[in-house]
Amino acid sequence: MSRPVNFSAGPSMIPVEVLESLANDMVDFQGTGLSLVEVSHRGPVYDKVHQDTISLIRELMGIPEGYSVLFIGGGATLQFSMLPMNLLLPGGSADYISTGAWAIKAIGEAKKVGSVNIAYDGSIDKFMSLPDPSAIKPTAGSSYLHITSNETIGGIQWKTFPDSGDVPLVADMSSDILSRPVDVSKFGVIYAGAQKNLGPSGVTTVIIRDDLLERSSDSLGSYLNYSVHAKANSLYNTPPVFPIWGIRLVLEGVKTRGGAAAVAKENEAQAAALYQTIDGSGGFYRCPVETSARSDMNVVWRLADEDLEARFIKEASAEGMIGLKGHRSVGGCRASLYNAMTMKGLKRLTSFMAEFARKNG
Repeated sequence: MSRPVNFSAGPSMIPVEVLESLANDMVDFQGTGLSLVEVSHRGPVYDKVHQDTISLIRELMGIPEGYSVLFIGGGATLQFSMLPMNLLLPGGSADYISTGAWAIKAIGEAKKVGSVNIAYDGSIDKFMSLPDPSAIKPTAGSSYLHITSNETIGGIQWKTFPDSGDVPLVADMSSDILSRPVDVSKFGVIYAGAQKNLGPSGVTTVIIRDDLLERSSDSLGSYLNYSVHAKANSLYNTPPVFPIWGIRLVLEGVKTRGGAAAVAKENEAQAAALYQTIDGSGGFYRCPVETSARSDMNVVWRLADEDLEARFIKEASAEGMIGLKGHRSVGGCRASLYNAMTMKGLKRLTSFMAEFARKNG
C-alpha cells in the first residue's frame, strides 16, 4: 500500500511496523484467543504489557530511582490543571515561562487553581525566541517552575534547560519526549501526551519525583490525585489499554534503533536538511524563528503570501505529502519531524520544495 508522508503535528505518524503489529494481534493477542483491549486490566496478559512499557520508559529515558511513571488519560490538557492542583503549596505560587500557545494554555489553567508568576514572557518578540536558560531564576518560595520544552505551533525548542535549584522544574514534553537524551534528575515532573513521539493518542505519560507525591492532597478527587495513581501503579481505574500497548511497541522500536541518543542524531540530521533548504532558498522560504531556538520537531516557514502557501500545501498533498499546513492561529507551513519520520520521507519534501521554488520563484 502506498502511504503518504505524514508531517502532521499530532496525532502524528506511527511506524508502519507498529501499526502492523497492532493489526496482527488485535483480534488474537499472542495466541490468547482474545484481543488485549478486551482482557482484564488486572490479569496477567495485560499486566505484562503494562509493566514492560513502564520498564522501557525507565530504561530509554534513564529515569533514576525515586521517580514514578504514571499513565493518565485526558492528554496534556488535563495536566495543565492537575499540576497546580497537586503541586501548589498552600498559599504559594508557581512560576511559568510563557513561550507560545501551549505554555499560554498551561498558564491559563494554572491561574484557575492558584497564583501564577510569569518568569519570562516571550510575547515581546512574538514567541520567536527563547531566553538564556541561565538567566531564568525561580521566585523565592515558588512551588515549581514550568516550561514547555517544545512549542509545536511556534516551532521553538529549548536546547538546554534552566537550573531551578531547589524549586522543582516541570516540563511539558508532549512534542519532543524521547527525541533526545534528557537528564531526568534535573526535573521534578515531566509529562507528555503520547500522540506525537510515543504512540497512539489517549494516554499521557507523567514522570514525577516521589517526594512531590506528598504534596497531593486527600481532598482532591481520586482521579486527579497523583499519589493515588502512583500507589496503584496507574491501575487505580481501567487504564487506556490500547495506547499503552502502542507505546510499548514504539519503545521497543526506539530501543532497537539505539535509544534516545541514536534517535536524536537522526532527528537533528532531518531538521538540519530542512532548515538548509529553507535558508538556502534565497528568501523564497523564510523561517521566522531565531536560529538558536529552532525546533528539531516542528519546523515552520512562510512564503511570500498566503495564496502561494495554499498552492504549496495543495501541490505537496497531490505529491503524497500531507499535514504541511501551519496551525490556524499562525498560518504558514509546518513540517513535524517526530521520531517516526525518516530521512527518505524528509528528502521527498526538500526535493519538492526546491522544485516548487524553481517554478514559482
